[in-house]
Amino acid sequence: MLLAAPATALTCSDMEHEGNRFTVCEADAGTEDLRLFLRDDQGEILGHFQTVDATLADQGKQLAFAMNAGMYHDDRSPVGHYVENGTEEMRVIPNAGPGNFGLLPNGVFCIRQGRADVFETLSFQDQQPQCRDATQSGPMLVIDGELHPRFLPDSTSRYIRNGVGTSADGQRVVFAISRNAVTFHQFGSLFRDVLNTPNALYFDGNISRLYAPQIGRSDAGFSLGPIVGVVVDSE
Repeated sequence: MLLAAPATALTCSDMEHEGNRFTVCEADAGTEDLRLFLRDDQGEILGHFQTVDATLADQGKQLAFAMNAGMYHDDRSPVGHYVENGTEEMRVIPNAGPGNFGLLPNGVFCIRQGRADVFETLSFQDQQPQCRDATQSGPMLVIDGELHPRFLPDSTSRYIRNGVGTSADGQRVVFAISRNAVTFHQFGSLFRDVLNTPNALYFDGNISRLYAPQIGRSDAGFSLGPIVGVVVDSE
């Protein structure tokens, strides 16, 4: 069944790079309504794209795009810094730790009025931008135009992966998810060399999912933690 695609400047398309397949969605932070979602009004985890969409329907809105947006604990609470509509749920975690999140440098995706940016975590702490919405994840994929220093061209660790990159002026926001298992080096190279985002952040792997009615895609599965979406008026 094809999904009805709402009217939006958002674009989603499939592409290939160096033998790997990806789906890429690009939004204009200056005009699109970008938001993070975690809980409903009763504090319960939303968990699914369809649940977020149903909640928005009560406000005369709908999702035009969504994907999982950062690592979470078993109870779906965020591992790192999380802010939604100005309210902080989790503080910034600056120190190294186990797993991909702790593979420093990691970073923060920050949504502000008219722009969105990926910050390396220590830079985020130094600059203290006033984010309406923010989610911390890791590792960084691209840092000021350079791949994360720990990424190896000959790595054998391959997963379905998703993440986000932003332009220097904070206007282009590019989300990508691999359609086959890729290494960190391959995924980071996509953002650096093809998508031309000087800073990019890894959201997750293996659990990565996408909602993109524009191309008839609505990935289902178990409950997610933080979700990022583009919101439009209901038709």
